Amino acid sequence: MTTCSMQRTRSDFIEPILFKCPSLLLQTNAKGQTPLHVAARNGHSAIVKLLIKSRAKATDEDLKKLGMDQLNAVREMLRNTDQESNTALHVAARYGHVEVMRELLEFENPDFPYFVNGNQETPLYIAARRGDKLSLIILLDKLESIAHGGPYGRTALHAAAMAGDATRIILENKGDLTKEADENGHTPLHYAAHLGHDSVVEELLKWDLLAAYVDDKEWEMTPLLMAARQGHGQIVTKILSSCPGCCEKVDKRGWNFLHFVAIRDPSLFTILQRDNGCSTIYGPRKNALGITPQEVYDTCRNRFHITDQRTEKTEQIMELLKDITNEEVAEKLVRPIPSITISADRLEKEREVHLVVAALIATVTFAVAITVPGGLKREKGLEQVTPFLIHDAAFKAFVVTDALAFLLSLCVLFFHFGMLPPFFSIQRPSFMSHVRATTFLGYAVYAMVVASV
Repeated sequence: MTTCSMQRTRSDFIEPILFKCPSLLLQTNAKGQTPLHVAARNGHSAIVKLLIKSRAKATDEDLKKLGMDQLNAVREMLRNTDQESNTALHVAARYGHVEVMRELLEFENPDFPYFVNGNQETPLYIAARRGDKLSLIILLDKLESIAHGGPYGRTALHAAAMAGDATRIILENKGDLTKEADENGHTPLHYAAHLGHDSVVEELLKWDLLAAYVDDKEWEMTPLLMAARQGHGQIVTKILSSCPGCCEKVDKRGWNFLHFVAIRDPSLFTILQRDNGCSTIYGPRKNALGITPQEVYDTCRNRFHITDQRTEKTEQIMELLKDITNEEVAEKLVRPIPSITISADRLEKEREVHLVVAALIATVTFAVAITVPGGLKREKGLEQVTPFLIHDAAFKAFVVTDALAFLLSLCVLFFHFGMLPPFFSIQRPSFMSHVRATTFLGYAVYAMVVASV
């Protein structure tokens, strides 16, 4: 049975009930929902039309020319709210039931604004948050004065920026919303830049370039700074190309966009330092603590930090990074910055353990090698001796793994005594030698176990 036929069957069942008990139209359940709310939630457009017809006490033909009393009765039912202050239109918008919305708005006053529900959401905001283009088109077409508000001072354009879609539809009807900020001073462009929605950023910049210069309330962050902080390189270059003057803006900490780019994207930082005009000017600029973007870049390239060996400036940068990642925009926290810290004391204790274990492995594997399992045999007429098991596959495996364990254990000793260079010169040598030694030691133990089997 198709959806349409099922709805027709339900309508045939409901119609005689409403004829005998019309008061049931406005009867609410435990949640304060009328039958219209329930039908809207489940997307039953035919039943919604039947409920409207029953309220107007009209036939299908009469619905095309209702009198004022009938219209008022229908509109009263349409505007009834449940315990959460949702009208049937709020409910239909939340679940994306487009046909239900058409039926509900057929008899509504175009100037009725449809205000917020208990969650401070208007139907327009709900549809925008879902990125529901069809619902937005219907709402904006049918309701000339529809409210656009949402929670925390947001607008429907904020919601569309969060969803990453449908911004153009709202801009064509309510273009002035680009300047509207939420209670934290964030505009829709702030949201799109923070969330990394490239197409939304491009659309908003086409509509209003001045939005790129707006600061938020807490840290005076511009959309450019937010995009750089999140590591959205394409958005950074897009804003810079559209609004080159944005690179002059700094936040309350004195950080410019290069400070933030240095945290996230080393390759982009290098490109901007070389190719961007304002980078030449603002690259050497220090923040309030005297920290340049280059110093942030150098600190962030080293993801491993030995706490006892940090400089005062490194400590300041690390504290600022903690502060930065505690912020939240558009219901999304700033991306964490990966970093590993270890104390010098712990490093030294582990080094001592490594040296003991590596020395033991080297001693054992060398001793086993010179004893030669299975013994040796002397060839007739020759001075040299050969192992009895030289052609045995297991013996060959022993020789290889024992030699490997011996060599790896020696490498561990050399790493800790500083006789081998670290593999990654961009990191702290002492820490990376420790990491590499730990890896080699693990392989040495594994090779020794295999050799002994």
